[in-house]
Amino acid sequence: MDSTELLNLMRERRSIRKYQERQISREDMEKVIEAGIWAPNAGGGQRSVIVGVHDEKLAEAIGKLNIAHFDRSSLAGSYVSHEQPSIIDDPTLRSGFYGAPSVCVVFAPANFLYSIPDAFCCAENMVLMAQSLGLASCIIARGEETFLSDEGQRLIAQWDIPQGYIARCFVLLGYLDGPAPSPKPRHEGRVRIAG
Repeated sequence: MDSTELLNLMRERRSIRKYQERQISREDMEKVIEAGIWAPNAGGGQRSVIVGVHDEKLAEAIGKLNIAHFDRSSLAGSYVSHEQPSIIDDPTLRSGFYGAPSVCVVFAPANFLYSIPDAFCCAENMVLMAQSLGLASCIIARGEETFLSDEGQRLIAQWDIPQGYIARCFVLLGYLDGPAPSPKPRHEGRVRIAG
């Protein structure tokens, strides 16, 4: 892939919040996770742990945990998209995962300075791989509060997540339901080159 193809892949990727009921292949999920473990990470520490949930019922249950304690009072804005409404736009949505049949959970150390950047670097690699495979994807935050319940703690124990680790983000995976959303124009004045 040359630089033009890579940039086009980035330009074509969209955050998808409308999914078909059709499950992705396990092979594609494994490729997406592999992209995540090759992400840049602080000091080369490779601290992030990725759990792939390839079960639509479990993904839905975790999506409901994700939205259970959602606090709208801390939102910076009140609009995301008419084409792909988020829980910010539509308070009737009952799952933070929008019906995605698969999800990857990115865990990282709770008390490490670069925990959040490491996790989101994993997530970015994963959504780009998903795009290259023809999959729809979306990065979702609110990881920390998702697993606070007894049910969430049970899942963490079942997945053998190391002590002191916390969910930082999620990567939703599936197939787009409906037309692809239009690209949002890039805001002017966001780039500076010094020197």
